[in-house]
Formats: sequence, C-alpha cells, structure tokens
Amino acid sequence: MLRAPDIDPVAIHLGPLAIHWYGLMYVVGFGLGWWLGVYRARRPGSGWRPEELSDVLFYIALGVILGGRLGYVLFYNLAHYLSHPLEVFYIWTGGMSFHGGLIGVAVALLLYARKTGRAWFAVTDFLAPLAPAGLGPGRIGNFINQELWGRVTDLPWGMVFRPGGPEPRHPTQLYEAALEGVALFVILWLYS
Repeated sequence: MLRAPDIDPVAIHLGPLAIHWYGLMYVVGFGLGWWLGVYRARRPGSGWRPEELSDVLFYIALGVILGGRLGYVLFYNLAHYLSHPLEVFYIWTGGMSFHGGLIGVAVALLLYARKTGRAWFAVTDFLAPLAPAGLGPGRIGNFINQELWGRVTDLPWGMVFRPGGPEPRHPTQLYEAALEGVALFVILWLYS
C-alpha cells in the first residue's frame, strides 16, 4: 500500500493570487497541444498552416473552459448555482466537467470549421492526435488534487487518498495519464 503524496494544490502563492497545479496542467496541455499541432501542420500534405493553430487553440480553450464549467454547473450542482447564479463565474473555486468540456470543444470546433470553411470532420481528424497532450496533464492535476481516485484495492500499488478514507484505492488518475495521455497519443500520432 502506498500513500498518495500530500501536495499543496496551490503551486505558487503570489500575494492574494494563487496559481493552482490543476490550472498549470491546463497551460501545459494547451502548450503541448499547440506545439504538436504546429509540428503536425508543417508536415507535407497536412492541409494546415502553422499559424492556424493559434486560432483553433483559442476556440478549443473557450470550449474547454466554458463547456467544462457549464457542464459542472448543470450536471453536478445545478440547485446551488440557481440559488447563487454569480458563482457560475467563480472558476477559481473549482468545478469543471470533462463531458461538459468535450461538448464545449465539439461546439467550438463546429464554429471554427464554419468560420474557416473546413469540414468539421477534417478539423477534428487533424486535431484528434493532439487531444492526449491535454488529457494526460489534466489527470496529473487530478492526482495532485487527490480527486477521481478508483475503487478500493488490495493490489500493492493501491494508494490511500486522504479524501477517500483509509482504504487503498486504484490510482486511476495515473492509469488515465498513462493510457489516455501517453498510449493514446502514440497510437493516434502513428496511425493518423
């Protein structure tokens, strides 16, 4: 049995400003995605120009942040936010949803495709290999926050997560970082 490291979720304190590890993981994910996208766009026959990546990344960031927050509000705590509507905008207090972000990105890329005259599937086909660059760091952020752990296990790598009680659990965030982040990236990059 292992104990999950008790890492302060705030990476940097700058007076009243707190920069959270989870937010830094978004920056890492967007940065890696942009860098890989520029590299991919430079490949012969890609049909993309490297400078287009900044525009599409802007759309993706809006989709992730707006969709992720809206998904959290609608799926997890709607009653609270109906009573406190301004708190919908308090993203620094936490509360993002993967499926809301996924829907947000799909809609954002539809808008991008319409704006640029590209087919939505052509846009998503080009960008799909870049998605794991964001998913992997996001799961590391979940691990640092000690959230989204798995079921109780007796396996030797089971970890005790403070909010999860005294039983060791599967470190599913690390499984997902390895499989969604690394393995999926390799598969999509090699076969796209």
